[in-house]
Amino acid sequence: MGGYGDLFEKAKPYIAMICLQFGYAGMNVITKVSLNGGMSHYVLVVYRHAFATVSIAPFALIFERKVRPKMTWSSFLQIFVLALLGPVIDQNFYYVGLKYTGPTFACAMSNILPAMTFVMAFIFRMEKVDLRKVRCQAKVAGTVVTVAGAMLMTLYKGPLMRMAWTSHGQPHGGEDPAVDPTGREWFLGSLFIIIATLAWASLFILQAHTLKQYSAPLSLTTLICFVGTLQAIVVTLAMEHRPSVWTIGFDMNLLAAAYAGIVTSSIAYYVQGLVIQKTGPVFASAFSPLMMIVVAVMGSFILSEKIYLGGVLGSVLIVIGLYSVLWGKHKETQAESAALREALPMAMASCSSKVTGDAASAGHDPECEKANGAAKPSSNGHGASAV
Repeated sequence: MGGYGDLFEKAKPYIAMICLQFGYAGMNVITKVSLNGGMSHYVLVVYRHAFATVSIAPFALIFERKVRPKMTWSSFLQIFVLALLGPVIDQNFYYVGLKYTGPTFACAMSNILPAMTFVMAFIFRMEKVDLRKVRCQAKVAGTVVTVAGAMLMTLYKGPLMRMAWTSHGQPHGGEDPAVDPTGREWFLGSLFIIIATLAWASLFILQAHTLKQYSAPLSLTTLICFVGTLQAIVVTLAMEHRPSVWTIGFDMNLLAAAYAGIVTSSIAYYVQGLVIQKTGPVFASAFSPLMMIVVAVMGSFILSEKIYLGGVLGSVLIVIGLYSVLWGKHKETQAESAALREALPMAMASCSSKVTGDAASAGHDPECEKANGAAKPSSNGHGASAV
């Protein structure tokens, strides 16, 4: 049973991120329907994070009441920036890009996220690059190919691809004019999605840093959603001057806000934070191609969404580049684990010889303490090992 338990423990981050991609896929399709119905994306962001705050706050109050770190000005400033990057910049720009293009295209463009995250992690010295090693070459080449795929999708549409299940079907609720935009709208939508993805990658990097200081994932998620709600209200009041935009009934708009808030904000931020603590920001961002596939199928069936050759070719390049980065990251993790396994027995043996040689004068040797610490499971005691 121990072997199965270890296997499940190693598989937890993969299972968590795969489940999140299905949640994101559903959000894209439901939100597209809501935006096509006339709902303001500014208001949608406000309601989304209001739902997220209400849904996650009770868990933070109950489960982290004894382990919640003290709030400092540094932590508050980082939470303020995280809320600005995620709820305000990322989602507002993404929703505009989604409206100008379509769910499948928006998801495919978002697959440049791992490449952006890798570049930013390298800039902030969270990732190491040694071009003499194959795994580092794979990460760099994958980043270049991913960006090339995104550029292809942005600048080239090509002929319409005919799908077997949509050639005879009828659109639900009529043909969506935003799925087949003009060249200007297509380019602007692509640009907005790239800006949103850059903000999302920045959130991954900053969240990894913030969790080291404020190691209470549930409370951090609650604060990000709450501060993001307040910021989104200010932005909405500045951009929307019609009182009627705040009206929301028991319809698709309410469903979109509730689903996006509970599933893709509160749950997603929390699970994403746990995975980042355990595996790092590059791994956590490497599962977006699955979302693209799910959304492509759902968009074709539900929205009768059009798919173009440029999008297909660009998506293939993005997936190839993405998994080149992921393969390099996996090999790097294996090399680090092997180096740790080789160094640990030598450090423990050295420590034992010191203790047996002169127990009275051994004291607290830093190398021994480091070796003993490396032998313990990597958990911060606040739930980081739950995923």
